[in-house]
Amino acid sequence: MLTRAAGMVAAFLAGLALVVAAVLVVRHLTEPSEPELPVIPDARRPVVEAAVRTCSPLSVPLLAAQIDAESGWRRDADSGHAQGISQFSPVTWKEWGQDGDGDGKADVWEPRDAIPSQARYMCHLYDVVKVVPGGKAGLGATRLALAAYNAGPNAVLRARGIPKILETREYVDKILNELLPKYRKSEKRYQESEAKHTSSASASPSTPASPSPSGDPSGPASGSSPAATRRP
Repeated sequence: MLTRAAGMVAAFLAGLALVVAAVLVVRHLTEPSEPELPVIPDARRPVVEAAVRTCSPLSVPLLAAQIDAESGWRRDADSGHAQGISQFSPVTWKEWGQDGDGDGKADVWEPRDAIPSQARYMCHLYDVVKVVPGGKAGLGATRLALAAYNAGPNAVLRARGIPKILETREYVDKILNELLPKYRKSEKRYQESEAKHTSSASASPSTPASPSPSGDPSGPASGSSPAATRRP
């Protein structure tokens, strides 16, 4: 009787385990997966990091989000009135374009020129919008500087804020509310990965010293005279 009862309990528990497993599988299949985070292309990271160091209001995630919104990191992006990875108009590039890679010319199609120029221009725009309400610092200043990059500083000054231009409002919203949070997460993940890599490299054992010809690892260095190690 006890054996039969134990068998029934075991069968019940096995069935329950199958039901729980099935529920977990269904939940896993139906739950939306976390969207893949955007990343800064390896070839562009040193340029972006160097560029933000020239303009204190900027950060790596913010500049990355702006570049993503401008061109999707495409160096050959051409909207018809703006060009390159940072989407400068010819007039704006003539004033703000700079030679970032040291080849003697400022090329709007060269990311190593365009990205530092973008940071330089953004820093100028942060100064321009300080006279606009909410433009002295913080998120308000960033919103206005981004709007000025898209619509032009005069449009922001005339509107005393973000102008009522749909493209400009969508541009600012996309960068700050959609792309920036993703790049912040992406950058945090990158920095954590780099920290682990650095920690792992520093924790690895150093290469042991090669033994001397006599077999004594504390013996003379290569090229030293054996006589120098003899006792008198």
